[in-house]
Amino acid sequence: MGLTGTALAIDAGNSKTDVALVTTGGRLLGTARGGPFQPQVVGADRAVDVLAPLIAAVLAQAGTAGPVDRLAAYLANADLAAEEAALTAEISGRGWARSVTVANDTFALLRAGLPDDGARTGVAVVCGAGINCAGLGPDGATARFPAVGRISGDWGGGAYLADEALWHAARAEDGRGEPTALARALPAHFGCATMRELIEALHLRAVPDGRRHELTPVLFGVAAAGDPVARGIVARQAEEVVLLATVALDRLGLLGEPTPVILGGGVLAARHPLLHDRITRLLAERAPKAVPVVVTAPPVLGAALSALDRAGADATAYRRVRRAWE
Repeated sequence: MGLTGTALAIDAGNSKTDVALVTTGGRLLGTARGGPFQPQVVGADRAVDVLAPLIAAVLAQAGTAGPVDRLAAYLANADLAAEEAALTAEISGRGWARSVTVANDTFALLRAGLPDDGARTGVAVVCGAGINCAGLGPDGATARFPAVGRISGDWGGGAYLADEALWHAARAEDGRGEPTALARALPAHFGCATMRELIEALHLRAVPDGRRHELTPVLFGVAAAGDPVARGIVARQAEEVVLLATVALDRLGLLGEPTPVILGGGVLAARHPLLHDRITRLLAERAPKAVPVVVTAPPVLGAALSALDRAGADATAYRRVRRAWE
């Protein structure tokens, strides 16, 4: 028979996947965390397989095998309409819920940062492993970007920043580029003496690719110490964040309206002063009525709130589910 009055909330990202089971009254019944969600690498069916043990775990915590009433899945790499359709079909076919909603994970961040009463209008920029932006305007209008990498014009995100720092450091050491403290700080992080040594370690997998993201905080540390090259990379990231936000606001006709701009993902949620201050300054110049809001709660909260929206939940339910994560 399943468990009525319940919903599965899913936030599946490039680095981790969170699943939660909530009641339409806002009570949290179970949570589980798993690995990355990468349909662009393994295909929709195998990517959705990652969700299966997590869903089983949260259902077991509630003492049920399902199905539940609703499932709200906000997924990384669901960037194109065709990808959303394939993932919706795959998830619907698993029989986990009677009603299934699938969208890009940027919309989960957006929902987490928007109020639970009144208009659900705003723009979100996520800068975690990658970068993306989505917006909701009046009458349900949306603003989106393909967000599939350099071929769609993207610049930034933690993985990109790490590679950019490596590029500048390598060129600084061999003489092709401007001197930078990154040439010493990056190899030192991995116990290497030189960039040449680090390049070899990365190329031969002595340092696994999965550890490259560790260089992003090193970049911000070098920038905070005053290094011009590192500061230039951080400034460019701020520019890209604001550019995404202002273009989305303009598309939705909100550039001149008081509108929340939700900032989230690991890079933005860390509130690195150089990055955060430059973002707020540029936003104030280019979209003076925009209201920047940093969300540090996990995006699965946005998936849970979205499920409550569709269930017609009351104010008490929203407060209860927010307290569970915030």
